[in-house]
Amino acid sequence: MRIIVVKDKKQMGVRAAQLIAAEMKKKHFVLGLATGSTPIPLYQELIRANKAGELDFATVITFNLDEYVGLPATHDQSYRYFMNQELFDHINIDKKNTHVPNGMAKDIDGECDEYEATIDDVGGIDYQVLGIGSNGHIGFNEPGSSLGSLTRIKTLTLKTRQDNARFFKSLDEVPKYAITMGIGSVMKAQKVVLMANGANKADAVKAALEGPVMAMCPASALQLHRFATYIVTEDAASKLTLPVER
Repeated sequence: MRIIVVKDKKQMGVRAAQLIAAEMKKKHFVLGLATGSTPIPLYQELIRANKAGELDFATVITFNLDEYVGLPATHDQSYRYFMNQELFDHINIDKKNTHVPNGMAKDIDGECDEYEATIDDVGGIDYQVLGIGSNGHIGFNEPGSSLGSLTRIKTLTLKTRQDNARFFKSLDEVPKYAITMGIGSVMKAQKVVLMANGANKADAVKAALEGPVMAMCPASALQLHRFATYIVTEDAASKLTLPVER
């Protein structure tokens, strides 16, 4: 377990991009991606590096953690739309190699099984990007999620829907279900980088890194990962007692 503390979210993105770039240059590369505000500085740095000729995404394959059920890819709150806006439309990646769960699938359970199988078929994820929720969730794996879970449909908690309501016109418009890769899916990745920014994440970061491994803090499962790196801003790391890199 490696913990890197940085000054701000810009440096968080730069350090995460450096880790990913070092692996990308080695071989055929499969990258796991996340949405939300946390990874945006990383995506901005990847875009910069691509435009500068430092990184080539021509053969990179990506898989996103999750997607709302019932939102088409063209909806401005779908995670496919987010990824196009924040990363894919700005780099030389083949869109056919970018995978986001299909929240409009007629058979959602079948979509979940197929998504997990597709990841396995390409040899698994080389580097998985993660954020962390204020309650320790990763993806839509809320507290209480099985630590061995694979890609599946999840009912969103009222708190999660309320947290996301700011992106919609009303709470009623926030989807009640989502497809998410499971904790077990994430743990299969060769390497993982979890980023956290802001004082509101300090308790979650402490619980994930220094608390017991338990379903009530899904991110705590990463303590058992063979190669997990945490990149956190100073305020997000403020409650840690473990030794860290700076």
